[in-house]
Amino acid sequence: MLVISLGMQAQMELMAPQADEGPPPNLDIARHTIDLLNILKDKTKGNLTFEESRLMDNTLTELRFRYVQRINEINEKAKG
Repeated sequence: MLVISLGMQAQMELMAPQADEGPPPNLDIARHTIDLLNILKDKTKGNLTFEESRLMDNTLTELRFRYVQRINEINEKAKG
């Protein structure tokens, strides 16, 4: 549940506002949460079930992808 909760928190921080309304993505908090999940993964290595390990890996992969995607979108907006 902790991994799911932290993953959802990071995804919420990465969400782009609809029609330029609402707060912008908070990349600092999202990056902090991703780093926290990575530390948790390192500290629990060898102590997780296959399913738990897969959940951790999938969550981190998806969050990292979305983080880079959001940075690219912000950079594109700034250029153009």
